[in-house]
Amino acid sequence: MIGSLIPYPSWLSSGDNAWQLTAATLVGLMSIPGIAVLYGGLVQRKWAVNTMLMAFAGFSTVLIVWVLWGFDMGFGTPVHLFGLKTGFLANMIGHPGTVLSHLGEQAKANIPLLSGIGAMPQFRFPQASLVYFQFVFAAITPLLFLGSVLGRMNFKAWLLFVPLWSSMVYSVNAFLLWGGGWWAQRGAADFSGGYVIHLAAGTSGFVAAAVVGPRLARDRAQAIPNNLLLVAVGAGILWLGWNGFNGGDPYFASADAAAAVLNTNLATAGSLITWLLFDMAWGPERKPTFLGAINGMVVGLVAITPAAGYVNGAGALVIGFVASAIVWLSWNKLSKLALFRKVDDAMGVFHTHGVAGLVGGLMVGILADPSVVEYPGTHKTAAVAVTGWLYGHPQQLAAQAGAAGTIILYDAIMTFIILKVIGRFVPLRMPDEVLEAGDLEIHGEEVYPAPTGASRLEQLSRAAELQAEPARASSLGTALSGTKEAKP
Repeated sequence: MIGSLIPYPSWLSSGDNAWQLTAATLVGLMSIPGIAVLYGGLVQRKWAVNTMLMAFAGFSTVLIVWVLWGFDMGFGTPVHLFGLKTGFLANMIGHPGTVLSHLGEQAKANIPLLSGIGAMPQFRFPQASLVYFQFVFAAITPLLFLGSVLGRMNFKAWLLFVPLWSSMVYSVNAFLLWGGGWWAQRGAADFSGGYVIHLAAGTSGFVAAAVVGPRLARDRAQAIPNNLLLVAVGAGILWLGWNGFNGGDPYFASADAAAAVLNTNLATAGSLITWLLFDMAWGPERKPTFLGAINGMVVGLVAITPAAGYVNGAGALVIGFVASAIVWLSWNKLSKLALFRKVDDAMGVFHTHGVAGLVGGLMVGILADPSVVEYPGTHKTAAVAVTGWLYGHPQQLAAQAGAAGTIILYDAIMTFIILKVIGRFVPLRMPDEVLEAGDLEIHGEEVYPAPTGASRLEQLSRAAELQAEPARASSLGTALSGTKEAKP
């Protein structure tokens, strides 16, 4: 008699697996089309195609790197550098290895340093789900700081930079905080990437902008969005996609996942309204602007990310209010200093991701509520939660500050080195004559094509005419920062 078949092994929870794959897909949508559409609408017309292609190419490149060696570097067994068995260098990075094996992908998900130590329950979905979920986080990070170097970075240099940065920087960040590495062992908490993703993006983006060099002076002076409707679409995908970004990080379809989703939306709404109120009260033109609202939205999403599953609803609102106020000041005041005027961070990634991620991560050390339980305990094991200074554990703030300092220092140094090495083989910045033409010169395409049959010369002439059009929406940029460079 032939035995009956079962759809999955006994250890697999269909609910957990379905939520993990759904959450991963929501995060993937934040990159493509989310970031591609958001940034593609924010840049000048002549850079829309280049922006979208760099996003799609970066996303694809990270996936190949991730399955060949990157995942195990971030979530595998540690490499004991220089033969050390303890200390930072012994718990900094995992052994590189492929996850293409069918056996490995169908096996129960596993993060070696977190398995069997009481830090989290056993996974209830396969390794393939874990690999894909962590991939979409790895992929969105370089896409975020793509916003710092838009409008001048050589496409070939970008194709080299993304895999090197993902391997040598992102994987280290992930291992230190999520893979059971050195800072995880010391209690530092980053629920969903305030440090691993956003602080890293802000730091690396700023360094990359400085090393690659600025856009053309005219492009910086007339950095007007080409399509605010597309910006709205991209921003909306980001906001709702963040439900998967933070809701998927408990790794289970749990009560904490639900709390993280609600906290994400609370902080974002509070941050958006705070930014608008600041614009109306103290902005250059005392007007509420759509781009200001988008900045506030992004800041709220970023700031709540490291804390979403650790704070209560009141804490989420406080994080939204405080982060928005700090980043608004950073955007409107700090950006006027000589260093920030010199470094051409095209989309302000340093402020909306770097500063916001740092504020949110430090707020974990203050506002993390031990009654917000990530993993409930039993009569044999204690519940897993994070306790901040406000609830009697000031050491948490010290751990958060230490982890932030490591990310900032390591990522800045490594980004600088990687770019300098690439620059010895491929120019990092396109020539000025190419920057004048933009998409047509680089890709032979434009986002709003010329009539069929137009010659190459006619197409280039049309691109030049579009560039010379009056800055119809210049008041939007002025309202945000006192310049015409107002980007999230």
